[in-house]
Amino acid sequence: MNYRRFLHGAKFWFWVALFVAYSAGAVGLVMIDTYDDRYRKLSKVTLTSVKAHEDVRRAGASQVAAVYRAQSGMPFASLPAGSTFQVVWPDGSTETMVIVDPTSSLGVAPVKDTQITAADASR
Repeated sequence: MNYRRFLHGAKFWFWVALFVAYSAGAVGLVMIDTYDDRYRKLSKVTLTSVKAHEDVRRAGASQVAAVYRAQSGMPFASLPAGSTFQVVWPDGSTETMVIVDPTSSLGVAPVKDTQITAADASR
């Protein structure tokens, strides 16, 4: 009888731990679509894609992050240093960026090997 109770308790706690881990992971990544009106006309975003030079992508992602922070409910707490977010550029290509310095105009760095071209994203 104790074995059944132990097995039932182990199953229960396994599913609880799995749910908590999934919830924490799902909340961790912010996705910003630059085709949205508030981002589309930013000077560093209009012609940017994953094929652009890294400094151009960093400047565009920094502008996007600044607008995201300004329009969030908690501007000083959203996207702090070390946090990651995914950018969908106007052409449909995507990449993941990490915040290095929230106060710098190039304070965002692309995460290596996360760039997906628009042609690959549509597959």
